[in-house]
Amino acid sequence: MRAIKAILIRNLTNFTRDKMRVIFTLFMSIIFLFVFSFVMKSATKGIAKPMNYLISGIIIMTVFQAAMSNAMSIIEDISSGFMKEILVAPIDRWQISIGQIFSSMILAVLQGVIIIVMGIFMGLNLDLFHFMEMIGIMIVVGITFSSMGLYLATLAKSSTSFQIMTSLAMVPLTFLSGAYIPTTVMPSFLRPVIYLNPLTYTTAVFRFVSLKMERLSEATLVKTGVAFKIHGFIVLPYFALLMVLVMGFVFFTLCVHQFNRADFSKVKVFKGGHH
Repeated sequence: MRAIKAILIRNLTNFTRDKMRVIFTLFMSIIFLFVFSFVMKSATKGIAKPMNYLISGIIIMTVFQAAMSNAMSIIEDISSGFMKEILVAPIDRWQISIGQIFSSMILAVLQGVIIIVMGIFMGLNLDLFHFMEMIGIMIVVGITFSSMGLYLATLAKSSTSFQIMTSLAMVPLTFLSGAYIPTTVMPSFLRPVIYLNPLTYTTAVFRFVSLKMERLSEATLVKTGVAFKIHGFIVLPYFALLMVLVMGFVFFTLCVHQFNRADFSKVKVFKGGHH
């Protein structure tokens, strides 16, 4: 456990020192907030408090994108020689992978909390109970997609291929999740992809909690894109959370297993493109 703690502290310290990385992450969230606030005016007819609807989507997307991107740190560790040093240390590889996953999750959740604070100033109304529920969901999302990101990092043969892999995964998953544009206004031919997208359910359950939609009827939840009617079966938010938990367990297991087998000596780092 000391090895996991040491990796946690080291990764958190490195992140706080990289101020440009923090600023860029927050800046992109703000840009999305202002750009999509104009789109939402026409896309959210019938949805109460459309700005809060958008803010909740941006919060969970910030957590998702941060969790995936933070896996890049392992590529940087390889290029700096740190990974070679830590792999010869008398600790098990699974401790290294768990330390990497947890540090990525914590960083992602912290960035999500910052966006929540910004959202409160923009009208997002929260109480302590719902705030704690949101933190819990962000932790699940952070672990799930940190595991996915680290899994992709262990499969990548170079920093460039990792960046391509994450971009190919993140862009379609993000824009077909309903975070920025409600799934209810998307073309019907995209529905199969939307329903297969894990972020669709992540966004839905986070919105359900953050906007306090517990008392709404199933029909209203479907209408607002927080529940989904698929061939007569209604996928409610808490069932969606269960799906995310299962997916998180699968990726966590795959990630730890793959990390134990990965040969990092074959990973090539493009010196000019990993920062």
